[in-house]
Amino acid sequence: MNLSDPKDVLRFYVQNARDALLWKLEGLSEYDIRRPLTPTGTNLLGLVKHVASIELGYLGDTFGRPSGESLPWVAQGAEANADMWATASESREQIVGLYRRAWAHADATLDALALDTVGRVPWWPAGRDDVTLHHAVVRVIGDTHRHAGHADILRELIDGAVGMNLGNTSMPPGDAAYWEGHRERLERAALDAGETHEG
Repeated sequence: MNLSDPKDVLRFYVQNARDALLWKLEGLSEYDIRRPLTPTGTNLLGLVKHVASIELGYLGDTFGRPSGESLPWVAQGAEANADMWATASESREQIVGLYRRAWAHADATLDALALDTVGRVPWWPAGRDDVTLHHAVVRVIGDTHRHAGHADILRELIDGAVGMNLGNTSMPPGDAAYWEGHRERLERAALDAGETHEG
């Protein structure tokens, strides 16, 4: 990566987020990648579906570069949150394939246009819908990293796997007993703080 090239820096951070998000699916069953693990239904494959749609919108349609991909879950009249979960008929391969095609399309937009190119976000209010390519890429990076963070928590709840990828857990070393003790220590601190500051 050439740190003096703004496009290289943006490419690095967007790809880093993409890879981290997709890694969260590896080795899991169809059920586990789809199961809702929060009260609002957040699930791993749904996050990938959502982020693919975001890339195609912000780094395609916004700059007059439609991908040609069919995205019925974001079309006019689609069910709310339809982009945040996968139906039983939508396979892992379909959604991951869509996401990889979204990467390629977004990367082609970044290659083809100057960072100060102005586009119009179709779903933003008229008169406030202008955005530069630089702004749009930063927005996609932020959104993707945010959802990769959601995926971090979901994956840890499913099977305990943590980190950016298989070779980088970003965690201090510790076995199950260490982490159980650590969690208990945090629970005690939370209880003590509740008694001290709220009691």
